[in-house]
Amino acid sequence: MKASVNTIYGPPEVLQIKEVEKPIPKDNEVLIKIYATTVNRTDCGFRKPEYLIVRLISGLFKPRKTILGTELAGEIEAIGSKVTNFKIGDQVFGLSTFHFGTHAEYVCIEENKSIAIKPSNVSYQEAAPICEGAWYALTNFRKVNLKKGDRILINGATGAIGSAAVQLAKYFGAEITAVCNTKNMELIKSLGADVVIDYTKEDFTQRNEQYDFVFDAVGKSSFFKCKKFLKPKGTYFSTELGYLSQNIFLALVTPIIGRKRVTFPIPKDTKEIVVFFKELVEQGHFRAVIDKVYQLDEIVEATKYVETGQKTGNVVINLVHQS
Repeated sequence: MKASVNTIYGPPEVLQIKEVEKPIPKDNEVLIKIYATTVNRTDCGFRKPEYLIVRLISGLFKPRKTILGTELAGEIEAIGSKVTNFKIGDQVFGLSTFHFGTHAEYVCIEENKSIAIKPSNVSYQEAAPICEGAWYALTNFRKVNLKKGDRILINGATGAIGSAAVQLAKYFGAEITAVCNTKNMELIKSLGADVVIDYTKEDFTQRNEQYDFVFDAVGKSSFFKCKKFLKPKGTYFSTELGYLSQNIFLALVTPIIGRKRVTFPIPKDTKEIVVFFKELVEQGHFRAVIDKVYQLDEIVEATKYVETGQKTGNVVINLVHQS
């Protein structure tokens, strides 16, 4: 099978399309023919690690996992002898977080991991980018118990995580202020934001507003910049570790010594989360925003585009010429 392989850390050019051995499912695994996947910040962060913790997970000097990719949509081609929840021909979608392997034509995943039947009202290309950004957002929202009436500011509302966060916050009934660029203001309003701030014209940290929560979905701000407009007992959370990994330290210290807090939950994907997203999509409460679609042999170009930081929503990799 064809796969995008990187045997060393480095720039996007370390990704090479190669023929590799097609996996064989174990007794408790399903073999999925991948029709669509994504390139996201997780892939980029593990291809060229900036944090020591990533190298401790992935390999100090070279990657243990040589095929990246965390999201997928496709069809089950074979099942292990003990598989009971899926059958050959099932259309599925989900996550292969930290196990990676979806930048390939096939992947094997345990049946009890983070995969589920694909939402019936979307194509493979539309299903592939549903989970990862929404998973990061949901992890934080569940940690702080986001609920109806809470005021939340979401910085970086146009990325995969940010665009998902706006929709999920809307679903939970929060009052949303979203920060984005000029061209995406109408999109973010359509996703559910009550107030949209154009960061090219206004510094959101200078506003005289008070919020229960600030979610930095791009990691370009900090607790110290946002602290002044958090309500007493308000919480800041970010998708990035922050300068000198400060968000982990602050998450340990601020609940003890401060009224305003930082939280940094460690995300753990589950089948329950994927099923929840499937239901939201089928009920019309959520859709994955897609910016561009590339073919597998264009993965270097796709990765370079993701790393510009200018994408709107998700970048999808198409592996077959069908929807």
